[in-house]
Amino acid sequence: MLNIAVLGGDGTGPEVVEQGLRVLEKVAGLEGFEYKTTDFDFGGERYLKTGEVLPDGAVDELRKFDAIYLGAVGHPDVAPGILEKGLLLELRFQLELYINLRPVVLYPGVDCPLKDKGPEDIDFTIVRENTEDLYVGSGGFAHKGTKNEVATQLMVSTYAGIERCLRYAFELTKKRNRKKQLTLVAKTNVLTYAHDLWWRIFNEMAKEYPDITIDYNHVDACCMWMVKNPEFYDVIVTTNMFGDIITDLGAMIQGGMGIAAGGNINPETLGMYEPIGGSAPKYTGQGVINPLAAIAALAMLLENSGQEKAGKRVEDAVRKVAGTLDSLSAGKMGCSTSDVGDRVIAEL
Repeated sequence: MLNIAVLGGDGTGPEVVEQGLRVLEKVAGLEGFEYKTTDFDFGGERYLKTGEVLPDGAVDELRKFDAIYLGAVGHPDVAPGILEKGLLLELRFQLELYINLRPVVLYPGVDCPLKDKGPEDIDFTIVRENTEDLYVGSGGFAHKGTKNEVATQLMVSTYAGIERCLRYAFELTKKRNRKKQLTLVAKTNVLTYAHDLWWRIFNEMAKEYPDITIDYNHVDACCMWMVKNPEFYDVIVTTNMFGDIITDLGAMIQGGMGIAAGGNINPETLGMYEPIGGSAPKYTGQGVINPLAAIAALAMLLENSGQEKAGKRVEDAVRKVAGTLDSLSAGKMGCSTSDVGDRVIAEL
């Protein structure tokens, strides 16, 4: 029995999750596995009613599940940062979801903004460290509100945090078995303490994987090469902040946010899977939002929760449907949100 916590969240989140759950019901029947879903109302509406983002005991309750399926977080009536830090980051930190996994895959028939690049050129994965770096929140203000104000935000990197992220990346590169190339993206020439630690652990661990070719990019160079020669990459491993940036660039070269899915994963316990495009509140209730990223996130959930065959089946269906839409953008697909769900179900 696959036990899934469902957080529809804000804006169009519940709409795309609904289509993902329809796909889940179909593929479970086809592949012959049982599952159970439990809904949680965490998000902007609950916060506006109760003043709490995560109630007491919520994290402990979520620990009992095999996976979390998330729609979106972000409400126009809630100040920026409250939900993002109080819900997303809190779950990442407390559940130790220390890997952020972002496949960057251009599906056949999907327009790519890069000239002369096709599906054979864009198929790599970004492994982002997910619980350290600038996101820890270490820092503060001095003389706030005056012209002498000082704001500090400290970059936090630990040997244990880096090592477990790199270990996951090396093992993933081995499992993918494509180019067997792992690229570390950092800024060792400027961030000479934290990123020197990344560099040293990376090179030491590489000795355990003699069949994997290692490479290094400064983050600015990586942004250039992802656009110029995306076919160069197989697996990228990087820090929390830099990963946050380059994964959005990855989403654009694979066709846009409408197809971009991600997983926040603790390989030893559970993962939280989501489309990365946000809540898109202006489209709420119109039935025009693209659910393919949410369905691709479901595929990731299945593949990482013991149902690899079902996950691959869903991913293959998404791959076929993506190229049939007029556009991946909301309101421009040439069909409704539920129509896209119907097409994926038909492909299964």
